[in-house]
Amino acid sequence: MASASLYQRELAAAVKAASLAARLCQTVQKSILSSDVQSKADKSPVTVADYGSQAVVSLVLKMELPSESFSLVAEEDAGDLRKDGAQDTLKRITKLVNETLSTDSTYNISLSEEDVLAAIDSGKSEGGPSGQHWVLDPIDGTKGFLRGDQYAIALGLLDKGKVVLGVLACPNLPLASIANPDRDASQDQIGCLFSAKIGCGTDMQLLNGSTAKKIHVSTIENPADASLFESFEAAHSMHDLSSSITQKLGVQAPPVRIDSQAKYGALARGDGAIYLRFPAQRLSEKIWDHAAGFIVVSEAGGVVTDAAGNDLDFSKGRYLDLDTGILVTNKKLMPLLLNVVQDALKEKSLSTSLL
Repeated sequence: MASASLYQRELAAAVKAASLAARLCQTVQKSILSSDVQSKADKSPVTVADYGSQAVVSLVLKMELPSESFSLVAEEDAGDLRKDGAQDTLKRITKLVNETLSTDSTYNISLSEEDVLAAIDSGKSEGGPSGQHWVLDPIDGTKGFLRGDQYAIALGLLDKGKVVLGVLACPNLPLASIANPDRDASQDQIGCLFSAKIGCGTDMQLLNGSTAKKIHVSTIENPADASLFESFEAAHSMHDLSSSITQKLGVQAPPVRIDSQAKYGALARGDGAIYLRFPAQRLSEKIWDHAAGFIVVSEAGGVVTDAAGNDLDFSKGRYLDLDTGILVTNKKLMPLLLNVVQDALKEKSLSTSLL
């Protein structure tokens, strides 16, 4: 069991950083303007909120932990914001960052556009097996964000290549389980923050600061009773493969498709029992897409592996070295899930080779 005081300052800083970044994202989501979405080379929408969130997290971590050497592995860089034609976007981001930080009475600063660009660009670290590195996805699930749906600010800390803490701020996730289709959504309290520290379990609270409570993954042992999470975006997961796996498992409930690492949070509190991610184009999985979710589920009693049953290795730099996909479930279901996944992958490989 890890010492309760170990990483406590870092966890408090991470909670504060992710909560303030979530506040910025909520402001933008309420008033998404056509100029707020830029196109990146891989066609995923990048928003003013994406850049603003990264700047806020970077700045807050540095202010809260001034004596610590700072390394951040993050999704965005400020290259596009330095180009001609980006001045209005940069002005808007700088204004948002300043307004967001001013809502916290402990900060009395006014940042220039150059300060904001530097904060965004501080996320260029490569990570790796030595030292400490923060890992950030400033908006995980940008397409969900643009639809007004699920997204997460996902922040983790690596120490010597291991994830030692993680925070998921999920502004649109209800506090109540999303597994019950008959619930009265109008009664939901919306906005969850999940936090986990190695050896200390996983907590959940309302984003606006209610008392945290310990959460635990589902204890379901019979796969027929399990519900399953998948990525909303087809490119992120081969839904046909997932469907074959669920049939073999005998899962009765239809899959719940939601964006972002909000799935990890929902699974950590028992809303569903299984999450499958099989990227359609064998995408290279980035560490920021899984680091925070991984520890949130692991500390809640769950297991996260690749399709061969290997632990996820966050020590290799900005990418995970994975076999085929990612499986997340509880300890009782994992052996069966692994067997079924490997059978389904063999069948898929055989049918592909016969074409």
